Amino acid sequence: MSDLSTFPYVRHRLTDDPRRLIAWVSDNWATNRKLRVISYAAGVLVVLLVLAWATLARNLPDANSLLDYETPLPTVVRGVDGEIVHSYARERRVQLQYADFPEQMIEAYLSAEDKTFFSHNGVDLTGTLNAAVDYLVKFGSGERAVGGSTITQQVAKNLLLGDEYSITRKLKEMILATRIESVLTKQEILELYLNEIPLGRRSFGVQAAARAYFDKDVGDLDLHETAFLAILPKAPERYGRERYRELALVRRDFVLDQMQANGFVSAADAAAAKRQPLGLVQQRSERSADAGYFLEEVRRQLIDQFGETAEDGENSVYAGGLWVRTSLDTELQEAARDALRAQLLSYHGNRGFTGPVATLNPENGDLHSQLASSNLSINYEDWQIGVITAAGSSATIGFTDGEDYPLVGAPSSLKVGDVVAAAKSGDGYRLRGVPEVSGAFLAEAPQTGRILAMQGGFDSRLGAFNRATQAERQPGSTIKPFVYASALDHGMTPATEVPDQTFCVWQGAQLGEKCFRNFGGGGGGVHTMRWGLEQSRNLMTIHIADTTGMPNVVQTIKRLGIGEYEPYYSFALGAGDTTVARMVNAYSALANWGRQTEGSVIDYVQDRDGKVIFRSDKRECTGCNMEQWDGQPMPRFEPEGRQVLDPRTAFQVVHMLKGVVTRGTAVRLRSLDLPMFGKTGTTNGPTNAWFVGGTPDIVAGMYVGFDQPRNLGGWVQGGNTAATIMKRFVEATRDRWDAEDFIAPPGIRMVKIDRRSGKRVFDATPSDEPTAAVIWEAFKPDTEPPRATRGDAIAAKRNEILDLIRRARQGPRQAATSARNESEPADFVEEQGGIY
Repeated sequence: MSDLSTFPYVRHRLTDDPRRLIAWVSDNWATNRKLRVISYAAGVLVVLLVLAWATLARNLPDANSLLDYETPLPTVVRGVDGEIVHSYARERRVQLQYADFPEQMIEAYLSAEDKTFFSHNGVDLTGTLNAAVDYLVKFGSGERAVGGSTITQQVAKNLLLGDEYSITRKLKEMILATRIESVLTKQEILELYLNEIPLGRRSFGVQAAARAYFDKDVGDLDLHETAFLAILPKAPERYGRERYRELALVRRDFVLDQMQANGFVSAADAAAAKRQPLGLVQQRSERSADAGYFLEEVRRQLIDQFGETAEDGENSVYAGGLWVRTSLDTELQEAARDALRAQLLSYHGNRGFTGPVATLNPENGDLHSQLASSNLSINYEDWQIGVITAAGSSATIGFTDGEDYPLVGAPSSLKVGDVVAAAKSGDGYRLRGVPEVSGAFLAEAPQTGRILAMQGGFDSRLGAFNRATQAERQPGSTIKPFVYASALDHGMTPATEVPDQTFCVWQGAQLGEKCFRNFGGGGGGVHTMRWGLEQSRNLMTIHIADTTGMPNVVQTIKRLGIGEYEPYYSFALGAGDTTVARMVNAYSALANWGRQTEGSVIDYVQDRDGKVIFRSDKRECTGCNMEQWDGQPMPRFEPEGRQVLDPRTAFQVVHMLKGVVTRGTAVRLRSLDLPMFGKTGTTNGPTNAWFVGGTPDIVAGMYVGFDQPRNLGGWVQGGNTAATIMKRFVEATRDRWDAEDFIAPPGIRMVKIDRRSGKRVFDATPSDEPTAAVIWEAFKPDTEPPRATRGDAIAAKRNEILDLIRRARQGPRQAATSARNESEPADFVEEQGGIY
């Protein structure tokens, strides 16, 4: 037998049957000097290993920490209906309980990685000896020895030690494995392993990998798919690639053979599974609603509240496993996106290509790789984002897959490195023009402040700047309702007559005199406040602001959260910067009887165990959870938000703003046949076109303008540009809009008045027709117009005197007849202050 004492034979004995090895050593000990040398060396090695064991064991991580270990999990985001709309994840992770893993999945991993898992104490001596021999064989070759690590050792490596390649790490791994076995049950160890094992495609754990490679849950996998997942721990970044498909098939079939040998599957089932192709799906992005601006705002708020990574706390966004319920309404969001895009494209018209959306530097390396790492993309029709890889008459465009294609009709201004939008055209691509003009849209529920939809530009994939919340723009005439609200709080009424005449103010020796004018010029006469708001008359607004006092006006604007401005008249016409989000929230207060609730995108946040750790609605309901009724009235929540306007004032403004839609600057919305209020706005230039308004249930705001403000063109106004966005939005979601009208708060008196003069009317029926002479108007008590004006009273007194003179001239008989006629019953005429 001495001729068999070669190294391969010893290795075979070590890894096959230790009892046969012992018998062989006894037979050859006396005659085989080489065997004795190896044995003595092995003994010395064992002693050294024991010493190393004692040394290394002192500074190892505590295995008890695994008792409290929590898998780093992504944050899952749900919409207003509870459906998952997004997840914040840098790695694919899904945590399952042991009972959730299919038995066949466990059997596949045991067959591939550790068939004696349920019988060893953390270390498989046979496997370890095999790994040691493999290490000696490959020593100095540059190849990495494999094998020898049990599932428990892999848990120790993945969670406590790291992937350093050294004998020292292997020894630490073995020590920790025995300690883990004394702390956790086999089932708990397997649960950790199957949730944490890295399996490629940024996937950790078998459920995440099942989704990444097959787009299935673990419970839905077929046998050949389960066996494939079991091969991945050996080379997670190799077997999932097309170039290594044959290697993956060989390794998968080996796992199937092992499963058959261990009695886990029948020979027929194993053979059938081997005939199946790998069946891998292409890598795909995680499921997400097309609401990038909204979801980025949610992410930003979560990071501010809980931190970004595990180092920031147990409830961090990218490791805490949070469940977030948001106010995102996907139907309204898609309508908002499409409505804004349609108007931006309409304004863009036939301008075609207006320049690249970004520029890459060819000197920084491969342009395709740079494009991939830039994360620039677009989700509109068949458009794609590419990079110019060759310019001139033979221009080409490259994409993230590394391929280049001819670019048809490329302008000479293109340069290599320009990032552009293009669409398929024949065998090549043709440029598409992303509108240079931009804008924003935001919709909110006025009673709760919940933001239902948010679109901060053409596409969030082209840039994260959110124009709905971050762009400071001049609101133009959309600020006027708050000037009028201040006036109503200081004694004026919707029927108060205001001059539509030139207003000039001296600004000092340096600036001289400033005279205001109406948009488009014109003016003259005296009109009611209502008419001035409906027609958006600048001069009337300045007169109202002057009468009310600009300090009062800017205080009202500040109280509603629009902005803090100096008491200059120009701010009454919308010269101060603000955002769409602030304007919508302020208009929501108008629609909510002057009660303002802070805008929110997050309803509540739960930790990984389901405990609510944040609520946007912080109201408490004392007694709501009492065990027994105490006989008192049912406990109720207090109203949300804070009162920022007199409810009656708020309703009066809304009632006038309904006229803006009925016959004013937003008349194009009248065809929607909804009880809608709102206000258009157009700033000087014009540089911004606005509309803000809605119904009792949904208030929305939007603007169109260049990021670097410049003239939009003389034809652009809020009524024909921004209001059109609102019309498209409503038409796309018509079934979501209630026809119920605004309800007046207590203390409002509805009085019939002449729409033009503001005088009270008694002998006519009000109408909702745009040109109606008589309308209902909202007044606070004792502010409604009198039955007769002072001029009417003077005229009546004059007629009375003239009548007395006439009677005196007629003589006694005719005077008596006239007196008898006056004693007959007549219509009752009430003096000033009568109540309708």
